[in-house]
Amino acid sequence: MRFKEILSVLSKSSPYAVSTERDQAISEQLDAVKRYLYIPTDIEQDFKAELDSASQAERKIIFLCGSSGDGKSEILTRYSKEYSKAARFHLDATHSFDPNTTAIQTLDKLFDEFQSSLSSLVVGINIGMLGNYAQEGNNEHISKAINQFLNGSRRYGNVTFLNFEDYAKFRLDEAGHTSEFIQKVFDKITSTHDNPIRDCFTQELSHSNTDKKLCANYRLLSIPQVQHRIIEVLFKTRLMKDQFLTARTLLDFIHCILVGPGTSTGYLFDNLFEESDNELSSNIVAFDPADIRTNAIDKFVLSYSLGIKDDEFETYTSYLSTELGIRKPNKPRPNSYLRLFYLLKDTEINNQYHSRFKYDFAEDLIDRYSKVWNMHQNYTGVKEERDFVRAFYRDTVIAAVHRYNNRNATNLNKGQFLTSEHNDYQIVAEVALKPNLEAVNGSQTTTPAFFLAHIKLDDKPFEIPININLLKLLEDIVNGYRPNKHDKNTVVLLDDLVDRISDIAVNADELMIVRNDVRYTLKNIDDEDIEVSGL
Repeated sequence: MRFKEILSVLSKSSPYAVSTERDQAISEQLDAVKRYLYIPTDIEQDFKAELDSASQAERKIIFLCGSSGDGKSEILTRYSKEYSKAARFHLDATHSFDPNTTAIQTLDKLFDEFQSSLSSLVVGINIGMLGNYAQEGNNEHISKAINQFLNGSRRYGNVTFLNFEDYAKFRLDEAGHTSEFIQKVFDKITSTHDNPIRDCFTQELSHSNTDKKLCANYRLLSIPQVQHRIIEVLFKTRLMKDQFLTARTLLDFIHCILVGPGTSTGYLFDNLFEESDNELSSNIVAFDPADIRTNAIDKFVLSYSLGIKDDEFETYTSYLSTELGIRKPNKPRPNSYLRLFYLLKDTEINNQYHSRFKYDFAEDLIDRYSKVWNMHQNYTGVKEERDFVRAFYRDTVIAAVHRYNNRNATNLNKGQFLTSEHNDYQIVAEVALKPNLEAVNGSQTTTPAFFLAHIKLDDKPFEIPININLLKLLEDIVNGYRPNKHDKNTVVLLDDLVDRISDIAVNADELMIVRNDVRYTLKNIDDEDIEVSGL
């Protein structure tokens, strides 16, 4: 079997993309690859522990829930036979398996039968279907349990929920960001020991009609530093595009970058940043390093496109062709080389030509976000941390909120907030915004997707979820940027905060009415008297 056929196991169009209960193998060789690729996860261990604790004396309903393609069917299929006496398995709650009933009616029947059964019940279900049952299902106990789950609870009586989204694919700490799951997948695919995929790659090299481009892509993917860069791209996609990662989409993504959509050179570095029908790829396009413009990059693009001789570049491309199988194209493709330089950024090969652009491809925003996220996650209040947090709130959060709120009132001073405008008159409140350091201590989140910032408006505490996109917007606003329609998905978070500030500020005991250079102050003396000054 050819190398490309072996890799087809990774594709979402493969019959192996969804595990089903079947006794007959589709292909013994492909079945072996599928088994080899399986990686036990934390949620599987917790699922098995729940099954082990289930007994006739303590029957339970276990919901294994998440999104399509996250691996529910793989886990359920793996344990359905082993635990068939202890529990009844319903592998896919989106189907009724009966043309005369709906999926909701099928679940109603399952829950009714559970009441008179001696076995536990295991249900594989998508989050959307859980919400549908909570609204339309007849079993009140299950509906209440689901509503509790949607509000954050994972146990309700004899009902347990195991949710894939509770098991983050990425981890962010002081050492940087990692993904143990993705790294394990890469290790499996590229391992040099007892690996049926690499065995087939070796056979492909000796074939009379070797797929040289596919082999070059596999060599690239086998470089640990390249794997790290790909993980970094996927991490950016998770943070900035809110793209969840499932096992199925990841494997299909790897298939796409190895085999290629066939729209350009077909090399991995181009496949990575060219759109395909994989949902990860459609978002990764936005992070194409070929779109970056710096002095060094522009000089390379210009000289390479004009064919200006560069001996070091010629030596470098010769090495790529000989050692990695990446051939120089017939016509100049500067974008392809920029993508390759990006992937090889942390490697040490040949004359290190790619290292010229190392700092041009620096991920400064991710580094800044990581530092602030970790400071909130691990804040203890020591002077160094306190100084950093205060500076961040003063120079970024509060400064951006003030500038954004007063974007149409540049005449106002620090601490003055525009609450409304009437004709040419501005209603202004003087309020004190400051960091709530007591709340920062102990404000840990379970996901790297955001951190909780804490501020006080006078004595009123506020909690703001800040993701990487909002952090960038805050920084840009401080630097003079004015949000527009393209920022609508992020600026709504800032609008919500500004609205909450205005609601409190407008009820302050002292307000100002401003028109040009004229200012009137209204001060609430008591419930009946208001003191006006400036007339």
